[in-house]
Amino acid sequence: MSTDVAPPGIPEAAIPELVIISGMSGAGRSTAAKCLEDLGWFVVDNLPPALIPTMVELGARSQGNVARIAVVVDVRGRRFFDNLRESLADLETKGVTRRIVFLESSDDALVRRFEGVRRPHPLQGDGRIVDGIAAERELLRELRGDADLVIDTSSLNVHELRAKMDAQFAGEEEPELRATVMSFGFKYGLPVDADLVVDMRFLPNPHWVPELRPYTGLNEEVSAYVLNQPGAKEFLDRYAELLQLVAAGYRREGKRYVTIAVGCTGGKHRSVAMSEKLAARLAAEGVETVVVHRDMGRE
Repeated sequence: MSTDVAPPGIPEAAIPELVIISGMSGAGRSTAAKCLEDLGWFVVDNLPPALIPTMVELGARSQGNVARIAVVVDVRGRRFFDNLRESLADLETKGVTRRIVFLESSDDALVRRFEGVRRPHPLQGDGRIVDGIAAERELLRELRGDADLVIDTSSLNVHELRAKMDAQFAGEEEPELRATVMSFGFKYGLPVDADLVVDMRFLPNPHWVPELRPYTGLNEEVSAYVLNQPGAKEFLDRYAELLQLVAAGYRREGKRYVTIAVGCTGGKHRSVAMSEKLAARLAAEGVETVVVHRDMGRE
């Protein structure tokens, strides 16, 4: 998302990195911001969107003292969102590379969090918490679609969210593309932060093999059973090739993060084994890859 044009009078090399942190109220925006602050980012909370370009320009004039800026935005009205969109377009014309981190969470998790702290949702007005959540989700729909990184915090605690942020931002050098390969069980629901979803239920289930049932796809015997089924290796080869094309396109479009969800019935055998193999293929292609087994151990 960068051009060859720098802001007037500002050396292009001085333009700071910019991360926009947004998402659902109660989904962990403050925790994500605190994590970046601990990593040395200059964090501004609830800065009016119209002032974001000014903040970036001030950072560019700081002689390198403010090289990385994170702005937490809290969209609470249509005009506010329109201002944000205008500011992001302005940044693009000035050659500023920006990334959007979107904190997502299920309605149930958000309701529990608001009830736990006995606070109303900022958009519920005279209605219920769920009404405020629905209104906010609608306002944020377009921004979520533009996000470079979506983190679902429904089942995460504070420490797990910080670990996810650290994994994405703590590196000394930013890789071209980071991939998260996530195994999951369809019976527990689709991962809401998935960019791509594949279904391993076309393969025989090791659950029905008594000697394999107690183990997971991390076990060598289970993995061999899954990969030796008709079509398994062919799927792995072809999907890995497809991901090479997708990864190249993501890089061209400036997308730095992708979550690939690999599902089976319970998220224990087939999806786990295939996720491990797929992650190894991506890593061999130079894509920095993290493997997450969302539902392993839930049974």
